Amino acid sequence: MSDTLAIFSSGMWTLRPEIALLTGMTPVRARMGLAREAKAVAGWGHKSTADRARRAAAAAGLPYAAVEDGFLRSIRPGTGTRSFSYVVDWTGIYYDASAPSDLERLIVEAAAEPGISGDTLALLRRARLSKYNSGRRLGQVEQLLPKDFVLVVDQTDGDASVAGALASALTFDTMLQAALDRFGSDRTVVKVHPDVTAGLKRGYLFDRARDLGLAVLDRDVDPWDLFERCEAVFTVSSLIGLEALMAGVPVHCFGAPFYSGWGLTKDTVALPRRTARPTLAGLVEAAYGRYCRYIDPYFREASTLPNAVSTLSELKARFQSGPRFVTGGFSRWRIAAVEPFLDCAAGPPMHRRTIAEAEAEAKEGRLRLAVWGYGNDPVASASVRIEDGFLRSIGLGVEGAYPASLVLDEYGLYYDPGRLSGFEALANGAVLDRVLLERAAALRARIVAGRLSKYGVGRSLALPGASGRMRILVPGQVETDASIRLGAMDVRTNTDLLKAVRRQHPDAFILYKPHPDVVAGLRRGAVPKAVLEATADEAVLEASIADCLDWADRVETMTSLTGFEALLRGKAVAVHGRPFYGGWGLTEDVAPMPDRRQRRLTLDELVAVALILYPSYVDPFNRTPCPVEVVVRRLSEPPPVETGAARLERLVRTLRARILNRIAVAFPQSD
Repeated sequence: MSDTLAIFSSGMWTLRPEIALLTGMTPVRARMGLAREAKAVAGWGHKSTADRARRAAAAAGLPYAAVEDGFLRSIRPGTGTRSFSYVVDWTGIYYDASAPSDLERLIVEAAAEPGISGDTLALLRRARLSKYNSGRRLGQVEQLLPKDFVLVVDQTDGDASVAGALASALTFDTMLQAALDRFGSDRTVVKVHPDVTAGLKRGYLFDRARDLGLAVLDRDVDPWDLFERCEAVFTVSSLIGLEALMAGVPVHCFGAPFYSGWGLTKDTVALPRRTARPTLAGLVEAAYGRYCRYIDPYFREASTLPNAVSTLSELKARFQSGPRFVTGGFSRWRIAAVEPFLDCAAGPPMHRRTIAEAEAEAKEGRLRLAVWGYGNDPVASASVRIEDGFLRSIGLGVEGAYPASLVLDEYGLYYDPGRLSGFEALANGAVLDRVLLERAAALRARIVAGRLSKYGVGRSLALPGASGRMRILVPGQVETDASIRLGAMDVRTNTDLLKAVRRQHPDAFILYKPHPDVVAGLRRGAVPKAVLEATADEAVLEASIADCLDWADRVETMTSLTGFEALLRGKAVAVHGRPFYGGWGLTEDVAPMPDRRQRRLTLDELVAVALILYPSYVDPFNRTPCPVEVVVRRLSEPPPVETGAARLERLVRTLRARILNRIAVAFPQSD
């Protein structure tokens, strides 16, 4: 057994997997006193909530580990999402300048290294990330800011980093006055902390800045956008000061944050022990590369700085994608399903009872109207259309399983070849570089190895031998599905498809797999028995699609996603309709394809567009936004054990969905 680490805080106890990784020790719960076997004590920084742990460590003569969030935490603050980085400091803590810390030691060591790498600084400059990344792009606010302004950074009242920087409320008044004296009131902009903007805490300067008539940024704004326009940054101890340094902006410090006193900032507070003179690259390497430690927040495993930067950059780009969403006509289940996909920097989605109400709201409030698919009314003014992605869930949507991926299309939809779609726009015009294609190749390999499909239903069954004949898999479809209605040509039914395939391949062994929704009696598309006997050698109802694809030499389909899944596995594919993956040079196109599809794609280029660039993803386990690789891994592994309450909620949702869909089948609406 490794050495044990005593934890008093119930909040920290929930982080024990992370703490074990960070420290290499086994966390044990300390209640009335220290556990006998404890070799050290951990607390959350040097804050008041950790006083009990620090006193216990001192009384027992044990080392104290100060654990805190790192400098790249998450997209939003205070939303319950886990951090991408942490720090563990056995000497002090980075924000407490009254005593040394491990970070100070690392900065001194970096200053002594000749030619220290600037890779970390370059990486962070390119990524334009902050500790929190929920800030909106400037947009129209940009026009309101004075030219060449000085940014005065407010912080939250009572934050430990203020007292730790040897500062107080008076320091903020001094800082603001210094900015006014040097730059004047017409060029001074006060930035409020995101927690103050969110109404979670109070700040120091908000009221005074308003009283003085100063420009106040009282909403969460991406600081890197501000750095491009400001002449200087004034701060007490905010991490924005270091981010501004990385952006090349002069920084004036009125407290003693960890990055001051090293010759890189203009300082009001002197710290005699900080005599080293690191380069900016050395300081950044010490802070982000050596002091911070990175954890995969989805699987709670050790990670790296490049991985954290890559994931946060992808999530930030989607989060900053545009105006706030408003939906219309969604059921309660669908609202719950889309909520994490539609949350953005402009705010969480709004929902209205009807599409007409949502459309009016969108026009009045300059919001993005979001509708599901096309439905019976195309809603010509819809700005975003939503549909299931290509790696959806374990289980059918009609059974109440929430989607792990959705597409949010600002043009049309991928299954509608009659108009430009977001998929086509990306496939024709996206930059598909080497890094992206390597990621796509690795993703494709994991999907195939994990035997994944859109729904992940079915079970392994013995499939028939073909006695040396060519093996053709014909996947059935729901005949009322929009992809058939919009994308099919001469062949429009499962019956027509089977007949066409048999005519084209009279000697082949044809295996027919009906759609799971049709098998479940929830959708239309059954093939008459006489047709099956005349065209198919065998039909399989419950076999997994992965097994069927392994069995097949070739897939023939109208517009089924199974054709795309076959391409992932290197199978020959003929399409009798116009699916999104047809017309790019990878399929045998029986039907004429849209002239818009001009680009010839490799398989990995198609995968990059279809699975990385086009859809959005949420972790099926905790419903937080994530990269596609998280969904692939979740769907490849056994599901986590459900609590009793979660199991009951899922069963109720499934039963309700089944009832509603049986009603829909019995009383279909006309197209």
